[in-house]
Amino acid sequence: MKNIRNFCIIAHIDHGKSTLADRMLEYTNTVEQKEMQSQVLDDMDIERERGITIKSHAIQMRYRHGGEEFTLNLIDTPGHVDFSYEVSRSIASCEGALLVVDATQGVQAQTISNLYMALDNNLEIIPVINKIDMDSANPDETEDEIVELLGCDRADVIRASARTGEGIQAILDAIVERVPAPEGDPEAPLQALIFDSVFNPFRGIIAYFKVLNGSIRTGDYVKFVSTGKEYHADEVGILKLAMEPTDEVSTGNVGYIISGIKNSREVKVGDTITHVERPCSSAIEGFQEVKPMVFAGVYPIDAEDFENLRASLEKLQLNDASLTFSPESSVALGFGFRCGFLGLLHMEIVQERLGREFNMDVITTVPNVSYKVTDKKGNVIEVHNPAGLPEPTLIDHIEEPYIRASIITVADYIGPIMTLCLGKRGELVRQEYISGNRMELTFDLPLGEIVIDFYDKLKSISKGYASFDYYIHDYRESKLVKLDILLNGESVDALSSLTHESNATSFGRRMCEKLKELIPRQQFDIAVQAAIGAKIIARETIKAVRKDVTAKCYGGDISRKRKLLEKQKQGKKRMKKIGSVEVPQKAFLAVLKLD
Repeated sequence: MKNIRNFCIIAHIDHGKSTLADRMLEYTNTVEQKEMQSQVLDDMDIERERGITIKSHAIQMRYRHGGEEFTLNLIDTPGHVDFSYEVSRSIASCEGALLVVDATQGVQAQTISNLYMALDNNLEIIPVINKIDMDSANPDETEDEIVELLGCDRADVIRASARTGEGIQAILDAIVERVPAPEGDPEAPLQALIFDSVFNPFRGIIAYFKVLNGSIRTGDYVKFVSTGKEYHADEVGILKLAMEPTDEVSTGNVGYIISGIKNSREVKVGDTITHVERPCSSAIEGFQEVKPMVFAGVYPIDAEDFENLRASLEKLQLNDASLTFSPESSVALGFGFRCGFLGLLHMEIVQERLGREFNMDVITTVPNVSYKVTDKKGNVIEVHNPAGLPEPTLIDHIEEPYIRASIITVADYIGPIMTLCLGKRGELVRQEYISGNRMELTFDLPLGEIVIDFYDKLKSISKGYASFDYYIHDYRESKLVKLDILLNGESVDALSSLTHESNATSFGRRMCEKLKELIPRQQFDIAVQAAIGAKIIARETIKAVRKDVTAKCYGGDISRKRKLLEKQKQGKKRMKKIGSVEVPQKAFLAVLKLD
C-alpha cells in the first residue's frame, strides 16, 4: 500500500489538463504509441469536438522511482464551472492534486475555486506551470501568483510543457515524493466508496470505486449500503485504458466491479460497498448532495417516447450524477420531466447526449431557477416551475437565490464588466488587485439573471479574458412577477417565466416580437400577447394568409363582392374558434437567445 499514489489534476478551462495527462500516460508507457491520440482520456465525441472535458476519467499507471515500482491512480477532471460536481467527487477519492496553471493566462477564477475544494479535503497540492514553451508565456509572473495563493516555496513550483513533454519526469517524481500513500487497514471489514458508474448494454452497470479499508475479490458476496441490495462480484479489476480484470483490489486502490446490476436505481454515486458476511460498522461519508442551479422541462417530441425518455435519463444519470429529474406535465407539450442542471452548458450537453447516445429528440423549455414562495399563512414552498406558482392573491412574498460571483479580469475591461453586472441587478461586494493589472471583482447577483446569457456576454465584452466562478450565497426577497405568453388568448405554459418587475415589460415585448417572426402564419390572425395576471403588457399580431375570394367576381354590383367577403369573414371566425397554433421548437430555443 505504501507504493500507491492517488491524485487528480485540477485547473481552469483550457489550461492543459488533458494534454498533461496524455504526456504522463506516454511517459509511463501506459498507452502504447499506436493507441495514442490527443486527449486520450476524453472518450466522448462531444468532448473531442468542443475540446472540453465533461467527465472525470480514472486510469492507473506504473512508474519506477528510486528502484521501486509505484502505482499511480490518476483521475482527470473537467475545468468548466458547470461540471464542478465531477471535480468534487474526484477530489474525495484522492490524497493529492496537481494544480495546473497556464503560463500565458495566470491564475483564473476556476483555479482558485477548485484549489479551495482540494484544500478543504486536506489534499497535498503540487503546483505546475504549464505551456512555458509558448511565445506569450510569462512563467515568472505566474509563479509569483501561485506563491502568493498557496504560500509555498518557489522551489515547489514545477515548470512544464505538456506539448513538448518538458518537466513531465519532475511532475511524476513529485507525485511519488510529496503525495502521501493512502491510509487504511487491509485487515478491517471492506469499505469502498463508489465515485462513478457507467451503463454497459451487455454487462449491466459497472461501478467505479476506491477501497478505503479491507479488500475485494472476484466472487465475493457484497452489499451496497444505501440501497441494502446484495450481489456477487462477477468481476473486479483495475482501470487502465481499458478495464483489466484482476483477482483482488486491495486497500487504497481504485477499481471497478461488475455484478450484473440491470436497474440504474440500485447504484448511487457516493454509496459504500461492504461484505455481506463481515460488514463495516458505518457507511463512508459520501459527497455533498448536488444542488441544481437551473431547471428546465424536457419533453419528448413524440408523446409515445415518454417511457424511453425516462429510461434514457436514468442511464444518463448513472454517468452524470449531477443531473436530477422528476416527472411533470404541460398543457402545450404533454408529459415530460423537470430536470435540474448545474448550468446552461450542462443543460446543452445533456440535450446533445440524449440525442447522440439514446436517439432521443427532445424539446427543452425556458430554463429558470428555484424560488422560495411564502404565502399569507406563513408556509414556505419551493417553486421550480412558473406553472407551480400559487395565485398572486395568496402570495405574501417571493425570495430568489443570489450568488456570490468572483470575476478575474485585466483592469482594461473593468468598466464594461461593472456595467453588465449592475444591469443584471448586481451589487459590488469588493474589488482588489491580484497582481500587475489583474483584478478580482466580487459581486452578489440574482441567479435568475445570469442563467441565460450572462457568461456569453462576459466573454465577449472582455474578449475572453475574464474568468467567472460562483456559488449560491443566500435567498433575498424580490418583486417578481409571472409573465405569461398567450396565443389567441390561450396561455402557453411552456413559455411562461418568472421575471423581475423592472424587466417584465421589455422582456415581454421582446418575446412577442421574436414569436411573431417564428410562428408560421395561419388562415386566421393570431394575437401574440404577454401578460402579467390579467394585464396585457405587450401584443403582436401575426397576420392571416389572405386568399382573394373576389378574384372570380367580374363586374356586376358591389353587393356581390361584399357577400363573398362577408362569407369569408364568417369562415375565418369559425376557424379561429377551433384552430390551434403549433409552437415550433425554434421558438423555445430563440427565447434563450433574445439579445
